[in-house]
Amino acid sequence: MTTTADTIRLTTAQAIIRWLSNQFIEIDGREMRVCGGGFGIFGHGNVTCLGEALYGVQDVLPLYRGQNEQGMGFAAAGYAKQWLRQRFMFCTASAGPGTANLLTAAGLAHANRLPMLMLCGDAFLTRLPDPVLQQMENFGDPTFGVNDAFKPVSRYWDRITHPAQVIQSLPAALATLLDPADCGPAFIGLPQDVQGWTYEYPNAFFEKKVHRIRRISPDAEEIKDAVALLQRAERPMIIAGGGVQYSRAVAELTAFAEKHQIPVVETIAGRANMLANHPLNIGPIGVTGSDSANAIAESADVILAVGTRLQDFTTGSWTAFSKDARFISINAARHDAGKHRSLPVVGDAKLSLQILGAALEYSTPKDWTAKAQEERKNWDAYVASNVAHGNRPNSYAQAIGVVNDLCDTRDRVVAAAGGLPAEVTANWRTLDIGTVDVEFGFSCMGYEISGAWGARIAQCEREPDRDTIVFIGDGSYMMMNSDLYSSVLSQKKLIVLVLDNGGFAVINKLQNNTGNESFNNLLADCPTIPQPFSVDFEANAASQGAIAETVSNPTELAEAFKRAKASDRSHVIVMKVDPYEGWTTEGHAWWEVGTPHVTTSEKVRKAHVDWEASRDKQRKGV
Repeated sequence: MTTTADTIRLTTAQAIIRWLSNQFIEIDGREMRVCGGGFGIFGHGNVTCLGEALYGVQDVLPLYRGQNEQGMGFAAAGYAKQWLRQRFMFCTASAGPGTANLLTAAGLAHANRLPMLMLCGDAFLTRLPDPVLQQMENFGDPTFGVNDAFKPVSRYWDRITHPAQVIQSLPAALATLLDPADCGPAFIGLPQDVQGWTYEYPNAFFEKKVHRIRRISPDAEEIKDAVALLQRAERPMIIAGGGVQYSRAVAELTAFAEKHQIPVVETIAGRANMLANHPLNIGPIGVTGSDSANAIAESADVILAVGTRLQDFTTGSWTAFSKDARFISINAARHDAGKHRSLPVVGDAKLSLQILGAALEYSTPKDWTAKAQEERKNWDAYVASNVAHGNRPNSYAQAIGVVNDLCDTRDRVVAAAGGLPAEVTANWRTLDIGTVDVEFGFSCMGYEISGAWGARIAQCEREPDRDTIVFIGDGSYMMMNSDLYSSVLSQKKLIVLVLDNGGFAVINKLQNNTGNESFNNLLADCPTIPQPFSVDFEANAASQGAIAETVSNPTELAEAFKRAKASDRSHVIVMKVDPYEGWTTEGHAWWEVGTPHVTTSEKVRKAHVDWEASRDKQRKGV
């Protein structure tokens, strides 16, 4: 390494890491590195050069050793969610299958609009040793490789073919990661030879820089239009999405709703925008929602959607609303603000709610607000009955109720895929703001433990005395559980509830609800499994260093959860739940799924007719 007054000679890899370690952000008056560190699995494509660069900065950019690249990406997503997209982690993987394993995680980050930086090995730029180990040869285009598969699931994509390129590429990638509208994963491909090539970099490039996340002020005319529409509303409603939290606009949302007495419903990503006992919180909306939220959604005439992309589980595949209802969408992303003929307010949620609230002189008719509150009262009574135990088989809802009663208000709850997102969304009673992470943007099995590990790393940076609690089914646990081992190794304690229903039970339920016979979902219904048996999840968890125990019922679960809270390392509690009788049966909106139009089964034919009967309620894009 040589230096002059104006330049420093570094390898490409060294320059990337030096630059990254000097990027900061101000959060709540405190400066900290915008990158919290990284997750890495080394191979020949990243160990010799990038590994050498990372070794020298391990005190400021800690590198967590992953067990699976996909899990690393999930952990990075969980970390970014916990930090409300203000900070991120990088993932580094070797060329070939190591990098390819990150594809699913990139899809998850893209769907959920989460920042994640991928620094991945690539084939040699010179091609002198071609074909190399793990290289995918494309005979018609030698520049085309595995890393190009990340283009559809990245918000920013680049391949470094010369050391000088990082001077432009790195700031562009970071700008994407911190952009409220375009936020998502950034991929940088690093050919193995280029990683070690040197360049005389300007010293100024590595100067400390403090970043701020941009807040876009809404257009005055769009605010004016939104005011005019809201002032005519007789039955208004607010849909609060995940963007409310990312904008740190929870207080503004609450103040706006209270000033105008407008009922608020939450999306899956927007859970924990309001406390469960807030009088204007009418519950979660949509397919995995509540009778209360869906009842007022069906009658609302003006709907203010804040920070939501209006996914089908929110809209009931666009059957949850009156066809005459008008939408106003506040969103930093233009693409989301204009959906379904919404009157767009393109801007930051915090600023937009402040400006809209100041301009709006309006109060919701009292009978509408009272109706919404009565609906929520009825829903609360149903949930209380649903989570109670002692008179029916073990269920997800009962386990959720036990944890909800015993956890700390600031504990973080993580769930994803299968039946648990619906059960947590419907039955969890929010105790504090921003404490629920239900990953249902990509609905990715395996996110639960890995994402929770990343969330716990972030939680330890601000709230080390609180816990991260995982709800996971046996199917997702079998798909990816190795970051339980990571949590023990890194001393980032998790509390994991493994709720065993004998297979992929929620898809079996969908299979049965569409008239199909149980097939290939529950272990007992797989013709290729002559003698089904259960995994010893307790032994599996213990073998990874966790404290583990099995309980028979919710009463035993409560005592085990108390022990888990007092534990000093990851603690796994296993309980069998019923695959048939334990589901939450209320609160659902219609969801469009493809059903056979022609079949030899009378049950399937009848289910198709019944399913399609609700289609006439669907808004056809307008």
